[in-house]
Amino acid sequence: MQIESFIRRLALIDDYADTPLGERRRIYERLHAEYRPTDPEGMQVNDDVVAGVAVRRFLPAQTVGECIVYMHGGGWNLGSAKSHHGITADLAERLEREVVSVDYRLLPEAHYAEALDDCHMVVAALAPVAVLGDSAGGRLALDIAGTSPWSGLLGVIYPLVGTPTAETLGPDAPLLSCADILSLWEMAANDVPKLDPHAPPAMRIEALAVEHDPLTRPLEQAIERWRAAGASVGYRCAPNMVHSALHGHAELPDMTAAWQDFCQALRARLDDA
Repeated sequence: MQIESFIRRLALIDDYADTPLGERRRIYERLHAEYRPTDPEGMQVNDDVVAGVAVRRFLPAQTVGECIVYMHGGGWNLGSAKSHHGITADLAERLEREVVSVDYRLLPEAHYAEALDDCHMVVAALAPVAVLGDSAGGRLALDIAGTSPWSGLLGVIYPLVGTPTAETLGPDAPLLSCADILSLWEMAANDVPKLDPHAPPAMRIEALAVEHDPLTRPLEQAIERWRAAGASVGYRCAPNMVHSALHGHAELPDMTAAWQDFCQALRARLDDA
């Protein structure tokens, strides 16, 4: 698939910008379900509850280590473990570890602090070897790492880092504009933990970004600070790709290559731990 076709397909959600949020959520779920790859052979997928929080568990046919906890993206008001099923199933297969995807409460019905608390509860109960998240879920993963006693491998895919402003963000790109980010940030800002921007959220981090994304510039600047503070940070940026392209990891060659590299780096760190 060409990236232009992918953009046209996911941009359909923008046609429903003025519809009620519940309907937009159903459309978002349907769009991602339409092209979700088939689960790997032998994988067990079960919906469960951990510490009172809904999760979806992905257990590959072969496992070699302890579990990983994943926080899905969607701007904190869209998305679910179901919408990101294809990503987490593939992650579990590549890492040969159980992946537990958190169905945290969404905004605006919940506050960001409540969504973060859901993630905290799951991480505290499972003590995973790694915590990962994409986009809005990447911010949750960063805040988990920065505000809890958990210590392990942190993996983030085009996360929102720091306090976004028109000056700190990169240029607008397909599927995500600076205005989109700032609007979503307004919903969460009052409840986001205030962390030292120079302190690494974890000492071992793997990060994945895409070339055309307003969030890439602040992520790269943060990585420089984290490395200067002593953290070991692996980083790759998928050329030609846009925000949300991780959903096309099985169809977009540049995203496939970057995703494979990211997962291999995670696997190497976990196997060496």
